[in-house]
Amino acid sequence: MGYASLATGVLLAAGTGSRFDPEGLRNKLLAPLPEGQCVAHVAAHRLLRVVPKVIAVVRPGSEALAHVLNDAGCDVVFAANAASGMGASLAAGIGAAQEAESWIVALADMPRIAIASIAAVARAIDEGASLAAPFYKGQRGHPVGFGFEHRDALLALDGDTGARALLAAHALTRIDVDDPGILRDIDTPADLSGM
Repeated sequence: MGYASLATGVLLAAGTGSRFDPEGLRNKLLAPLPEGQCVAHVAAHRLLRVVPKVIAVVRPGSEALAHVLNDAGCDVVFAANAASGMGASLAAGIGAAQEAESWIVALADMPRIAIASIAAVARAIDEGASLAAPFYKGQRGHPVGFGFEHRDALLALDGDTGARALLAAHALTRIDVDDPGILRDIDTPADLSGM
């Protein structure tokens, strides 16, 4: 058994994936990985191995994705204003987790993050860090942990910058990991097999 965090997971799954499929015919999060499971299911499953509850945020009209995420064990929230960007989706996820005291925010298009990396971020937040993120070879990756003191700022997010300004303005607990998965997202069909 791995680390069991007290934090609530927020899985952001409301992007358009326009680089994966410019015509918008395929949702990259539903694309299968070589082992058979789809991208979103694997990302959700890994987060759920560490936290007791995951709020998955999807865009309106993404019923098939919502179904997959429900089946994976997530509580799904449709972000009405997801089109305005990641900040709006993140705010919707935080808003749906009113009882939470801390959050581990992950991206549904990053299915190769090691469970140990997620657990390390969660442990830092559980032990009192205000903000925590994993780093691989000097680069900050995902997921990112947020303590309760950032709740109001997270709820106020909008647009496409996500929590970048928040991360830049506060001390961040840096967790060095030997895990390139914290940097690898699925942007193109070639990324599915290149993981």
